[in-house]
Amino acid sequence: MLPLEGVRVLAVEQYGAGPFGTQFLADLGAEVIKIENPADGGDMARDVGPHFFGPHDSLFFHSLNRGKKSVTLDIGRPEGRAVLHDLVTTAHAVACNLRGDVPAKLGLDYAALGRINRAIVCAHLTAYGRSGSRAAWPGYDYLMQAEAGFLALTGEPGSPPTRFGLSMVDFMAGLALAAALAAALVGARTSGTGRDVDVSLFDAALASTNYLATWYLNRGHAQQRLPRSAHPSLTPCQLYQTADGWIFIMCNKEKFWPALCRAVGRPEWAGDPRFADFSARLAHRGELNELLASELCKRSTAQWMEAFSGNVPAAPVLDLARALDNPFVAECGAIQTLEHPQAGRFRALAPPVRWAGERIPARPAPALGEHTFAVLRALGYEERRIAALRETGIV
Repeated sequence: MLPLEGVRVLAVEQYGAGPFGTQFLADLGAEVIKIENPADGGDMARDVGPHFFGPHDSLFFHSLNRGKKSVTLDIGRPEGRAVLHDLVTTAHAVACNLRGDVPAKLGLDYAALGRINRAIVCAHLTAYGRSGSRAAWPGYDYLMQAEAGFLALTGEPGSPPTRFGLSMVDFMAGLALAAALAAALVGARTSGTGRDVDVSLFDAALASTNYLATWYLNRGHAQQRLPRSAHPSLTPCQLYQTADGWIFIMCNKEKFWPALCRAVGRPEWAGDPRFADFSARLAHRGELNELLASELCKRSTAQWMEAFSGNVPAAPVLDLARALDNPFVAECGAIQTLEHPQAGRFRALAPPVRWAGERIPARPAPALGEHTFAVLRALGYEERRIAALRETGIV
């Protein structure tokens, strides 16, 4: 029994951030019904390459939509909105990640849907919010990374601004949407009244500047990039070169510095007054890094990982292939095998949450409109009505 079993979420969504968030809800047991427009081929993510199982069936789409159902429905037309309203009477939440000015136009906000189902939760993920000067602006992850300061904080000093290698703002905002929707559901069950809940990519990105923002707002400190991805104040906490690659060491508690000194065969460093505590090590960061570099370059990354053996927080720097082939990934059961109806067995990452100590089982992403007729029949629609909706392109 997963915690969200029995919860029905209608997802009017596309591409990345919104689908990532509702996928998390599906992982936790919610019935997520993805509403896709039959007139334009459904979610554009179905056609995002370069890798496909078949036409309009991308691996990108499967990465963001496992465990969901797909219903084709043109909610831009009155007949389609009537079907949507019937679905809303059976649902607990509507999640959408449309441009900020679109939910009100399509009647996807609480002002419209609350008249149909008083307890409905309407969760919106937009680029810049549903009000204000940018409500009608399109916006995407990389743009948020740029404007919220991420690019200026990433990379080596003196190099061009650098984005994250992953769409982290999409993922952060998607998880924020899932958490906000779940919280609003709890409130609706208590009060009997739903509400609008809003998350924006921009807000999620800016909120994630966190302690750096607090430093600037209260002390005027504008953090800049540091060599080898160093932490602004904790030392040693950065990349170091080994005999065959790189390793990241994070002595983020005082007890780890003497442990590191012993592991590299230099216990006397722990008693050096220059390195006595975080403040001293920060003041003498250059000297400390030169000493550490002279030792760490003598052995391979694997040898150092064995020497540190959980006593010193450290990680090897792996490329994506080595990261996924890491034996620890297999030990964790972090990769699962799913069955695609046409392509057969394929591998994908497992949901990140364990329930009662077990990995949550998952189903592959749905084909376009795979569940349309079953969902309509469950609403009590007769076959003649379903056929008429199909003939007119509503479904």
